[in-house]
Amino acid sequence: MSLLAVTLIGHDRPGIIADATSALAELGGNLEDSTMTILRGHFTMVLLVSTTAPLDEVEAELATLTGDGTLEVSVRELPEEQEAAPTDVTPYLLSVHGADRPGIVSEITAVVASAGGNVTDFSTRLTGDLYVLLAEVDLPNTADIDSLRARLVRSSEALDVEASLTVLDSDVM
Repeated sequence: MSLLAVTLIGHDRPGIIADATSALAELGGNLEDSTMTILRGHFTMVLLVSTTAPLDEVEAELATLTGDGTLEVSVRELPEEQEAAPTDVTPYLLSVHGADRPGIVSEITAVVASAGGNVTDFSTRLTGDLYVLLAEVDLPNTADIDSLRARLVRSSEALDVEASLTVLDSDVM
């Protein structure tokens, strides 16, 4: 059994997810993790697929999706993970919103990283002049959350945006 990373990007159209996952299912592929979004009319998807099918067979099957040239597909084998995800962390939701400007993502994520935080899910959206960032962040249970929130406030004020950090309730997730 191997673990493959399958990425698709291209012009959005109905049926891409159905076509790609159907092709993988026909090869006995099991979707272990996935994410998909539309970015300004461009479809993007990443799948982690476990399968016994050879890499070249998966590539050939998915190549049929690229027929009109508006969709690019990439497949690569991933190494076995050696280390389990840490269990001594607490998940948080980080939200940032305000006027769009360069540097918001790099500054805010640097503050999170300085506290040992790991971003596990991340999206941004520009709606008119409003820039919105939402991220799920795992923070070590030993992190000083009050200090982190204070640093986020200082950084967000310098960027002229607002930021908040909220514990994610695992019962709701």
